Amino acid sequence: MVEAMKAKDKARKDSLSMLLSALKNAEIDKRAPLTEEEENAVVKKEIKQTQETYDLAPADRTDIKEETAARMAVYKEFAPEDLSVEQITEVIREVLAGLGIEKPGPADKGRIMKVLMPKVKGKADGKLVNETLAAMMK
Repeated sequence: MVEAMKAKDKARKDSLSMLLSALKNAEIDKRAPLTEEEENAVVKKEIKQTQETYDLAPADRTDIKEETAARMAVYKEFAPEDLSVEQITEVIREVLAGLGIEKPGPADKGRIMKVLMPKVKGKADGKLVNETLAAMMK
């Protein structure tokens, strides 16, 4: 943030200020210092909210779209790298082996997700995990 202020990069400074504010608020709500995993979750939540703002902005409001795009670029610098589809597939295979399921079916989805989601939480998008598992069930 100090570098952004020295460079007189107002957009970057504002984005970092908002991100630091969200992290501080999460820490206040928890009443204890955040773990790295919790910090990553806050950053991902901010990215998701900013993406929603970008998607819902009217087409003629280019100022909003430009601002949110710039903010997302800054946030993504601090976000952890998500797991790829191949890595998610590998985790799913490990979970299937652990549960003793050879050929997963729709009836097994609840049991699989119950074990799978805690392993990939904060490391992968839940929607992508769900889609990957659904593809494996076909």
